[in-house]
Amino acid sequence: MGILTMIRSITAADTYPLRHRVLWPDKPFAFVKVPEDESGLHFGYFVEEQLVSVISLFVNAQGIARFRKFATHPDFQRKGLGSALLKIVFERALELRATAIWCDARLEAKPFYERFGMVQEGELFYKGEIAYVKMTRVF
Repeated sequence: MGILTMIRSITAADTYPLRHRVLWPDKPFAFVKVPEDESGLHFGYFVEEQLVSVISLFVNAQGIARFRKFATHPDFQRKGLGSALLKIVFERALELRATAIWCDARLEAKPFYERFGMVQEGELFYKGEIAYVKMTRVF
């Protein structure tokens, strides 16, 4: 029998523990929350009912989508889970008639996003000591 895996919609609050653990463990828990969370769509990848990867999608009135707070538990990274979640987010953005999608990506993750047809827009910038680039894709 195989391992049960599933992607499903979750609440913003469901994403917070994993966001905190993976993205900003040295910051206060509240740091991983964003003001738009309540209006966003949140997705989780579950392995045997354990939430191991999360991503949040926001689509504005102009049809521009943004995903944020994309985090995968370290024990489950580089296994294709994040790729599966990102594909779902792209599909959902298209269903919502988004014409483009973007994110602020950690520089180290740039090659990952390029595999999904995203390109760097603008210059390198920093959040604290972490280097970021804006990655975009037009649908």
